[in-house]
Amino acid sequence: MCGIVGRKQEIAELQKLYDSNKSEFVAVYGRRRVGKTFLIREFFKDTMTFSHTGLSPVEKSKSNKTKDQLQNFYYSLVRHGLEGESCPKNWLDAFFMLERLLERLDNGNRQVVFIDELPWMDTKRSGFVTALEAFWNGWGAYKKNLLFVVCGSATSWIVDNLINNKGGLYNRLTSQIKLSPFSLSECKEFFNANAVKMTDYDIVQAYMILGGIPYYMNYFNKSLSLPQNIDKLFFCKNPKLIDEFDRLFGSLFINDAVCKKIVKFLSTRHYGYTRDEIVRKIGVTNNGELTNLLKALLASDFIEKYVPFGYTKRTEYYKLSDCFCWFWICFVDNYHGKDDNYWTHKINMPEYNSWKGIAFEEVCFNHASQIKSALGVSAVSSSQSAFIVTASDDDKGMQIDMIIERADRVINLCEMKFYKDVFTINKSYDETLRRRTLYFEDKFPKLNVHTTLITTYGLSQNEYSGDFQSVVTIEDLFR
Repeated sequence: MCGIVGRKQEIAELQKLYDSNKSEFVAVYGRRRVGKTFLIREFFKDTMTFSHTGLSPVEKSKSNKTKDQLQNFYYSLVRHGLEGESCPKNWLDAFFMLERLLERLDNGNRQVVFIDELPWMDTKRSGFVTALEAFWNGWGAYKKNLLFVVCGSATSWIVDNLINNKGGLYNRLTSQIKLSPFSLSECKEFFNANAVKMTDYDIVQAYMILGGIPYYMNYFNKSLSLPQNIDKLFFCKNPKLIDEFDRLFGSLFINDAVCKKIVKFLSTRHYGYTRDEIVRKIGVTNNGELTNLLKALLASDFIEKYVPFGYTKRTEYYKLSDCFCWFWICFVDNYHGKDDNYWTHKINMPEYNSWKGIAFEEVCFNHASQIKSALGVSAVSSSQSAFIVTASDDDKGMQIDMIIERADRVINLCEMKFYKDVFTINKSYDETLRRRTLYFEDKFPKLNVHTTLITTYGLSQNEYSGDFQSVVTIEDLFR
């Protein structure tokens, strides 16, 4: 357990499950590369009775055959001590062999069984889910010393087939753990543990690029600066993550081409598009298949669905929220150069400055709880969203980065500014803030309007600094 950074709540949950005196069926899920397998293997490394990993559809053809998965499962059974059996012909036989193996190995102690990348094993017409139901309902649920842990990056499969199962596995999970990317404080802990020295400002930039994904962060070379590390990962000769975007989508989604098309389209407007706009702009059919694709992207945390402040629930927007995807689409996807120091040279260029504003907003949305804590409103029920007024002949239009709508009848109009130094309000920006405040006070007279600045190092004091009722810094985001 000593090798695990962060994950305190998840570790506590796993310990509770291990210490219980009953059978447990646990699903651990989350975005690919977020550290699910590492967490389980590191936590249970000395107590695991059986473990297995499904074959990746990326490593083999998309029509990954059932017999290949069965053969691979059989090899795992043999490695853990199965004798006198030939390769199973179907999943019912395979899980029965697992039962026999566990019974033979049972010495009364806790038996931890871990199946990694479970969704990959459910190939077309394989009967896998039915066999899994039979294994748990007919045997596993009655083994009081069994802790059955399954894991998967195909989050939508986990949600549909385990968490929201309407058949034989309905309500059978005893625990579900969704592993999220590291927070900024966990990123800092991770880098410190690996002797990578960076300021908080640089750690925020690393998050803006890599989205708090430990697998990517693990590639950092402690002797290099942040820009140099990013060049090594994406832009130098034979970069470490050159195929990551395609591999990421190929391993998670059956129709990965359309999923990538949706994500790339959403990247063209920061606050996103409605479903109708997606259908119209990229030429997909507005049917159940599109619903499933959007659900899969939502479940994997690549996109978010929200209702902009002041709109009815019928007006739902989909927006790209994954920092890694934002960075890839903005800079890596169309990069065909030969500059080994591309990112080092890109800093402070117009494209960089445009991107960092968008990326910092995503960092703030991903740390909304820290922002509310800094504002002292953690105990107040609230929600956050963007605000959009499209431009017209009579209106210049308006977009607020984040609005926190609170149950105490206050709305915080949040402005995000990623600056190398303290932020200074000038006369022009003062006029913009006043115009926005007057607009909201006029449109929503029953609400108290507070303006909030979220920035790196705070606000310099001048004749306009009183425009903000509150200021949140990156120091607050790290708490």
